[in-house]
Amino acid sequence: MDKSTPIKVLSIFGTRPEAIKMAPLVKALQAEPGIDAIVCATGQHRQMLAQVLDLFDIRADRNLDVMVPDQTLNGLSSRLFAEIDQLLADTRPDRVLVHGDTTTAMVAALAAFHRRIPVGHVEAGLRTHDLNQPWPEEMNRRTIDVVSDLMFAPTEQSRRNLEAENLQGRVLVTGNTVIDALQMTVARIDGDAALRRRLDGELPALDPARKLLLVTGHRRENFGEGFRQICRALAKLAQRDDLQIVYPVHLNPNVRGPVMQELSGLRHLHLIEPLDYFQFVRLMQQAHVILTDSGGVQEEAPALGKPVLVMRDVTERPEAVAAGTVKLVGTDMGRIVDTVATLQSEQALWKSFARKHNPYGDGHACQRIVDAILGREFHAFAA
Repeated sequence: MDKSTPIKVLSIFGTRPEAIKMAPLVKALQAEPGIDAIVCATGQHRQMLAQVLDLFDIRADRNLDVMVPDQTLNGLSSRLFAEIDQLLADTRPDRVLVHGDTTTAMVAALAAFHRRIPVGHVEAGLRTHDLNQPWPEEMNRRTIDVVSDLMFAPTEQSRRNLEAENLQGRVLVTGNTVIDALQMTVARIDGDAALRRRLDGELPALDPARKLLLVTGHRRENFGEGFRQICRALAKLAQRDDLQIVYPVHLNPNVRGPVMQELSGLRHLHLIEPLDYFQFVRLMQQAHVILTDSGGVQEEAPALGKPVLVMRDVTERPEAVAAGTVKLVGTDMGRIVDTVATLQSEQALWKSFARKHNPYGDGHACQRIVDAILGREFHAFAA
């Protein structure tokens, strides 16, 4: 390729977490004169995805709108393959970038591989070594790494995971782009009193006498009995006189069904619609403890000094667990209730969790990825 011709880089993402983590990278790509940045949103999380793009002032060049009611993973995958293959034929990118472990990312990586287009995997190398947890994300992530020629590992542990698998691509430790997004967002909130007032006015009115438990949950492996156990735990915790709970409820009917049935109308438990990213970061800033099954929150909350209890039995993000700022509690009602109660009552334990420790990034992951794509000197992230 003529070095005077910009490299055409196509970023493809479809869910809210992908969009948050790719947004600062898209901005960095767009600011680089040596890159022609193209953005495709598949619409896997249509409404929540649009919120993130608006917040970060990003316009998708292509919107695929692949979701239909009650769609299976195979149905979604087949639609994605057809739409993304046509997208690749139309845009003819020099490189495709995907993020993480979604069905969108897995299909986009395979479709690009079938057309012999180089694939860069942002947030590569995370592993639980159990294909059932998280499901299907563990398989998706492994598949993407197999076909990628550039693997942007967020941590040293992720690099070791990849090198143990003897893959053909080049592994680079960049830090996680979610820390770039978080730092950008926190700086805007902390630097703008009017923005803080607006955000606080959009969120549930909080009782200053009660500590805030912030909850998120959406993992497929928790559908069914797992979510029923979670709901029973929250109902029990809502009876405490020192606690208030805010739960932005995911739009998936497998989540909303049991949550609304079990938890609607309980005092001191606010069930609210999904938040935009700025609203959610503001709530994280105000939280005492965060209870989640989300991957991204496991990375963001330790950077804010917030203890995180993860409603999963295993995690592909072990760094914060090892650092003592994240604890796995599974979905057992008793274990969730007991662990939250202990953090409420034992201040020394809470402080040991809440110390700010960020093994996931320094805010410069996006620039490292841009440098790697352009073949410039690369300085790896070290926690």
